[in-house]
Amino acid sequence: MAELTTAGQKAYDALKKLGATNPDALRTADDVMRASRLPKGMTNNALMELVAKGYARRVARQKTAGYYITK
Repeated sequence: MAELTTAGQKAYDALKKLGATNPDALRTADDVMRASRLPKGMTNNALMELVAKGYARRVARQKTAGYYITK
């Protein structure tokens, strides 16, 4: 995972710590923000980076999107 930014690595570690490893255990961006202790904008950018690079998936739900790790 050397190609991830520092914020991307923190978001990945936060998702892992929260147990978001499958579609049944989704976590929101706010959950990741609290666990990683990153600002909201950086958290959103980091999550988009993880999705773009294939490390995480985004699942659209009614109010908020959920994220989980794929790698």
